[in-house]
Amino acid sequence: MSVTLRTARPADRSIVIELIHRLNLFEADLTGDRRRDYKGAGAYYDELLQRLSGRQGRVILAEDNGIVVAAMGFSIDQDAAYVTEDVRRHGTVTDLIVHEDWRGRGIGQMLLREAERLTRQAGLKRLMIGALVANERAERTYRQFGFEPYVSYMVKAL
Repeated sequence: MSVTLRTARPADRSIVIELIHRLNLFEADLTGDRRRDYKGAGAYYDELLQRLSGRQGRVILAEDNGIVVAAMGFSIDQDAAYVTEDVRRHGTVTDLIVHEDWRGRGIGQMLLREAERLTRQAGLKRLMIGALVANERAERTYRQFGFEPYVSYMVKAL
C-alpha cells in the first residue's frame, strides 16, 4: 500500500460525491436522519466547497496507486469572542470519509496527521473535529489520535 495525499481538483467531484453518498448511507443507519439519495450527496458536496472556499479550506484526497480511497475536508475557523485569543482561530476537520473497503489501514490517521500539519503550518494550536455519537468507531479513532470531548450537541425530536 502506497497511499499519497493531494488536494482535490474539480475533476474529482464525482468520486468525492460517491464517498459522501456512502457515508450518508452508513450514517443513515445510525441516526435515521441522513438522506440516502445520491442527489443529497451532490448537494452537500456543493455546500462543502462553498463553505471551505471562505475559510482557507480544501478537500484532501488519499489515493492508493491512483485510486481515491478517502477524503477529508479541512478549514481554518474562528470561534466566538468568548474563547481565549490563543485558541480562538483553529483548524477544523469538517469531514473525514474513508471508503469502507479501506478502513482499518491507517488512512484516517494519515489524513488527521495532515490536518494537524496544516493547522500548525497556519500557526494555530487547536484542531477540532466532530463525530456522531452513534459512530463509535469514528469517535474511538479520534480519541486514539488525541482528540478529547469538548462540546456536546443534543437533539430533541418534536
